[in-house]
Amino acid sequence: QVQLEESGGGLVQAGGSLRLSCAASGPGRIYSSWGLGWFRQASGKEREFVASIRWSSRSTFYSDSVKGRFTISKDNTQRTVYLDLLSLKPEDTAVYYCAAGPAPLTSTNGARNWGQGTQVTVSS
Repeated sequence: QVQLEESGGGLVQAGGSLRLSCAASGPGRIYSSWGLGWFRQASGKEREFVASIRWSSRSTFYSDSVKGRFTISKDNTQRTVYLDLLSLKPEDTAVYYCAAGPAPLTSTNGARNWGQGTQVTVSS
């Protein structure tokens, strides 16, 4: 089992930026065929895909709503994945969850492990 722990959320004004981190720990493996990704869930809405990255390469995937503003990256040796959020908008407000599962990991159904989430609030 892989444990995932997010950090870096907070309150930011519109147009601002944040960096989220997700550290993987525990005895479980992150398989080379897997990806790590970020999903978010706004209040009253379903959890949605944000971005993911293949563990064995630098291939990345983004939702249309964040493409060009958010960047996902990783550090395999630290077993950590990052999400840089730029040009934030109030509609980006949500709990952001880290997930791990078979690549490309672009839907909630594909996730095998979830973190507890970190709140991102963007004020207008």
